[in-house]
Order: sequence, then C-alpha cells, then structure tokens
Amino acid sequence: MKNLLPDVAGILVGSIHDVRLASGVTVAVFEEPAVASVSVSGGAPAGRDLECLAPEARVERIDAIVLSGGSAFGLDASSGAQAWLRERGRGVPVRGTRVPIVPQAICFDLLNGGDKDWDRYPPYRELAYAACESAGRELPLGSAGAGFGATTVNLKGGQGSASARTRSDHVVAALAVVNAIGSAVIGGGPHFWAAPFEQGNEFGGLGLPSHFGAKERALVWKGGLELATTIALVATDAVLTKPEAKRLAIIAQGGLSKGLRLAHAIFDGDTVFAAATGRKPLRNSPRDLVEIGAVASDCLARAVARGVYEATALPFRNALPAWRDKFGDGVR
Repeated sequence: MKNLLPDVAGILVGSIHDVRLASGVTVAVFEEPAVASVSVSGGAPAGRDLECLAPEARVERIDAIVLSGGSAFGLDASSGAQAWLRERGRGVPVRGTRVPIVPQAICFDLLNGGDKDWDRYPPYRELAYAACESAGRELPLGSAGAGFGATTVNLKGGQGSASARTRSDHVVAALAVVNAIGSAVIGGGPHFWAAPFEQGNEFGGLGLPSHFGAKERALVWKGGLELATTIALVATDAVLTKPEAKRLAIIAQGGLSKGLRLAHAIFDGDTVFAAATGRKPLRNSPRDLVEIGAVASDCLARAVARGVYEATALPFRNALPAWRDKFGDGVR
C-alpha cells in the first residue's frame, strides 16, 4: 500500500502536465473494464459520457476515466485516451469495431497565469495520450497532472490521493484534483479541515487548531463564478453492481464537505466518479458496501488535503502561495 489510487488492483494512472500551459491531464486506466458510476453535486459541472454511467444506462463497464484542466477545452482529452485504448483493442465491441468508453470531468484553470494561446485546437488530446503511455502504479501528488494548474481560494491546489483497507479486506482509494471554490485549511491555515481523518503525518500531522472561534469558522471563497471545481475518482477492488457504484459515488461526495469549506456550491462543478475493479467479492453486501462508502469518503477528504499539502506554487507573478511556502512541512 502506497497510499495512492493504484493501490486498488486493476488500476493504472498516468499524469502529464505542461508547465508553460499551466495545465494537465490525469488518466485512470483500468486493466480490465470496470463497473463505474458518477455523482455530480456542483452547480456548474462539465463532463463527457456521464449519462452512460447512470445505473439504468446500457453501458455496463468502462475502460478509463479522465480528469483534466482546461475547462470545456479540456474535454478533448478523452479523445486522446480513446485513441490510445483503441490501438490496444480496447472498447465495447460493435460489429467489426470497438468503442472505448472514457468518461471525463474537467476543472477551470484558464486564468492561472499559464499560456493558453494554443493553435487551432487545444493540446489536451495529446496530453491525455501521453498520460496513458505513462500509466503505472506511481502517482505524483501536488502540482502534477490535472492538478498542475489547480488553485483554492487562498493556496495553490493540486492532485492528491489516499487509500485504506476495510475490515473485510477490501482496498479503497481516492484521487482528487483540488481546484476548490473555498479553502482546504481552517482560518487561513496551517490546519486542514480533513485533520480528523489524517493517517500518520500524510499532510503535516498538525491536527486541529487549539482554538476554534469565529476566525477559524470564517467563510471565504473565490469571487469568480467560473473559477472552481473539485473533481475526483474513488475506487475499490470489490465486486459491485452499477447501482452500488452509483451509491458509492454519492457517499464519497461527503469527503469533499469534510475536506473543504465549502463544496457543492452553485459555482462549483464538483464531480465524483466511483469505480469497482471486481477483484474481491463482498462478504456481506449491505454491511460491506456501507463501510466501503464510509472509507471512500474519508479517503477523499484525505486526498483533498494531500493535494494542497504537496503542491508547489506556479512560477508566475502574483501566483498563490503553496501550503509549504507559508507553513513549512508541518510535524513529521
């Protein structure tokens, strides 16, 4: 267990970013088609092929999930992942051809200082193809992949991940791209809202502040209506049905509320995918599913904090500081 999404058997992850562009793409590639669904709770989401993840939709399994920067321009990324998968014979068979199923969600990072003056077409298709080429069991955190250009209201955002084991020995993990409308830290920092769920010192080990008053509870958020969205994937090695995956996605959304102040606002595009690689049957279906959901929610809160904790500031004038720029490394 490396405390990363690829701890779930059957998932490889690739992350690619462009420093000049100040944006990137992260792709979760399933070694075998996975059962998946999605929960969209933000008021301003953007995605691709989300409808096919509804429990009543015909598509049963998917080949990959893409998380990307670039706002609506970033939706080109799925085409790059599809091309990579098609070359390898992946996808739903339709007579003499195959169609890879690659749902996607994006976050808005167009105003972070990077050079977005691309040619006729945005670069996300090629970034996603390269991310698939690099997919493996390692996963860089912080300013990497789809989280490279991400921000919160007061600190640099980023890409975070966390994993855990349930009492029934199922592995559960989360990957978050934290481009939040609000804050991951309490009252301006250094303590994280996710502190009660921290494992070891994975995001500084500072715990909660000794005092919790009006200053700590103060609400701050980004002023622009288009600047936010936290997108995520939670996954498990359990055997789940599509309706169970839908429920898992809904439960896991609670992790955003535990890790951020605030989430699910009208200006957010908060979207959480849930995937099951089907390596280990449930022992007691209702009980195991409840625990998998609870652990996924905790993992997502931890992933949010790790994404901010591990981030580095963008190399542009007036860029937001990273957590470590302001607070060091915390307690190790």
